Amino acid sequence: MSSTELARQECAVTILGGPTAVLDIGGLRIVSDPTFDDPAPHGYLTKTTGPAVAEADLGPVDLVLVSHDLHPDNLDDRGRAFAEAAPLVVTGPRSAERLGPPAVGLSPWSSRAVPRGDGGGDLTVLVVPAVHGPEDADRDADGNVNCEVSGFVLSGEGLPTVYISGDNASIRTVAEISRRLPDIDVAVLHAGAARVPTKFDGRPLSLDSRRAAAAAAVLDPRLVVPAHFDGWTHFSEGLADLRLAFDEAGLSELLRVAPHGSWTRLDKS
Repeated sequence: MSSTELARQECAVTILGGPTAVLDIGGLRIVSDPTFDDPAPHGYLTKTTGPAVAEADLGPVDLVLVSHDLHPDNLDDRGRAFAEAAPLVVTGPRSAERLGPPAVGLSPWSSRAVPRGDGGGDLTVLVVPAVHGPEDADRDADGNVNCEVSGFVLSGEGLPTVYISGDNASIRTVAEISRRLPDIDVAVLHAGAARVPTKFDGRPLSLDSRRAAAAAAVLDPRLVVPAHFDGWTHFSEGLADLRLAFDEAGLSELLRVAPHGSWTRLDKS
């Protein structure tokens, strides 16, 4: 391992900025929604902060999760190259068609077993639904708002069950996930109340802070790790809003916020 390589953990998560999370779990290193470009405009979106850890410093990665491939704040140019070089990418069917190998496209409520690196059998990667905008917005031929977006639930024997929301704005969808999967231990929630004036009259495309707290109340996890609330100009709410919303909901004890690039333990100890 080089002196700058991000040290492996037994069971932990770190947010690198934007939506990009690194999870070390079950002897695997997993990266969700890789974004590694430098700050710059990306069409109608503008990135203001680069990643806390560069892709070259992550070491070998076993799995990449891509919630959706069409928006650069979730998969930018260097993030796309990073995903294409991974041994396995799990995403939605339309995203997989566009990305090509090594992407595997799974519809909601479908799963993929990934052999664990710790000898504990398989890690199950379950794709769950997400709604990237208001519930009443127009939907495409596949029933998606804005575009196809996937969330993920990771689980395995002796491991915490981890939900990664992707860009979801729907509490109804969170409730469905909770009903089907009542034992979520950790929720990595994309928050920030992303807004684009030309889309859906500027209404949120992802969870605002109050909806993030409501999602936490519905899921009832041991801890919540917020992501995707900074680093881009289209976020209308930040960390202070999240802290306030969780405090007003009486859920501050669930919220875990560490500096980008620092680890949050996911095990129960």
